[in-house]
Amino acid sequence: MSNKKIEVKGTLVTVLTMDDMDFISLTDMLKAKDGDFFISDWLRNRNTVEFLGIWEQVHNPNFNYGEFAAIKSQAGLNSYKISVKEWVEKTNAIGLVAKAGRYGGTYAHKDIAFEFGMWISAEFKIYLIKEFQRLKEAEAGQLGWDIRRNLTKINYRIHTDAIKAHLIPAELTSAQTSQIYASEADLLNMALFGLTAQQWRDAHPGQKGNIRDEANAAQLVCLANLETLNAHFIQQGLAQSERLKLLNQTAIGQMTLLLADKSVQRLDGGKKP
Repeated sequence: MSNKKIEVKGTLVTVLTMDDMDFISLTDMLKAKDGDFFISDWLRNRNTVEFLGIWEQVHNPNFNYGEFAAIKSQAGLNSYKISVKEWVEKTNAIGLVAKAGRYGGTYAHKDIAFEFGMWISAEFKIYLIKEFQRLKEAEAGQLGWDIRRNLTKINYRIHTDAIKAHLIPAELTSAQTSQIYASEADLLNMALFGLTAQQWRDAHPGQKGNIRDEANAAQLVCLANLETLNAHFIQQGLAQSERLKLLNQTAIGQMTLLLADKSVQRLDGGKKP
């Protein structure tokens, strides 16, 4: 479970992700409502009950239709009132959640929360949808970046295993071993970026991270390919100078294609190339 905050017309609203579904805090949203208003007031409304019932029928195979029919028959009457907890217990509903503890409050699946937003105001609903979409776009961009970084890490393992098996003699100290790994990493850096890691740091003294952290999507895809290719060259016994030449030629060809590929450009999620 993860939680994020979005600001909707000056009101901070919690978004929880549970079981790959997004739930939005109705309790937080209610703070934007003028006057005395309670979630139970919304839940007793007949239109609300009908909407919730249809949503559950579409998304919840364990929905209790018998209890739902009983609730629907009473909805809207002055004498009728039901809490979120009772609604969930009676119908096995999954669209509404009453949580206690750190993230306590009433949460609704995003579809239901958007509907609830209309009870706050039409303007609030529109801004809620807008800010939620902004959050999802930011998360998608970060996910794409994480995937690209993890791809290079996985291929780097293949690369370092090849180095260990073919380039590191027995009985070397850990410091000597590190130098070999660093040398091979810089071989890839030179082939793709035209700089070693140290040369990049010297040129960017105040910048955090490293040369690969600043790479764009096309460069990271190419780097992953170069790592696999270099591992293959190592296994073939090619000298480092020869490998550098071949890797540089490969990098030029691949980057020409990748930079022209719009699907690769979209992976950047707004990150400047």
